[in-house]
Amino acid sequence: MKLANPAPLGLFGFALTTWLLSMANAGLLPEGALMPLVLAMAFAFGGTAQFFAGMMEMARGNTFGFVAFSSYGAFWWSFALFVKFFVGDIPSTVAGADVGAAVGWYLIIWGALTTAMWIGTFALNRAVFLVFTALVPTFFLLGFGKLLGMPALGTIGGYGGLITAALAFYTGAAEVINEAHGKTVLPLGARS
Repeated sequence: MKLANPAPLGLFGFALTTWLLSMANAGLLPEGALMPLVLAMAFAFGGTAQFFAGMMEMARGNTFGFVAFSSYGAFWWSFALFVKFFVGDIPSTVAGADVGAAVGWYLIIWGALTTAMWIGTFALNRAVFLVFTALVPTFFLLGFGKLLGMPALGTIGGYGGLITAALAFYTGAAEVINEAHGKTVLPLGARS
């Protein structure tokens, strides 16, 4: 029995949710208008679909896919839970606490995890390597933008997120299209 490749599901869940949030981070759409849709996507597609893709990768014996998809699925759940239930409309302070600094550190630790995963991509195809190459600075730009109170860094990070989402979408599409056609239609750049 052949198991389906869960990676495209995880990549699409990541790509679409990241694209929506990054549009707000880049200032292309108002955050208030977009955030309810981002939260819905974060719970349903970015969180749940990615997490299940990770569980399926575990069953296939793919440690990298298991850790990546399960972790970023949990990232989207934690992000959506934080915004929806603990902060609401993300005011600058909640009960006197500096939310910007807390969010900054949250994004920086995700940047650290992403850096470790990026090193793992050195052994994978070039498409996955490029997704993580774009994601590492995105997390750090967004994190330091919040931590240092420098919105321009967050805007640049938003554009980095759009690049990351486009690369993840391409990678997911390539995996589906190549498998459906039984040949390479969209190259992934195999490591030599």
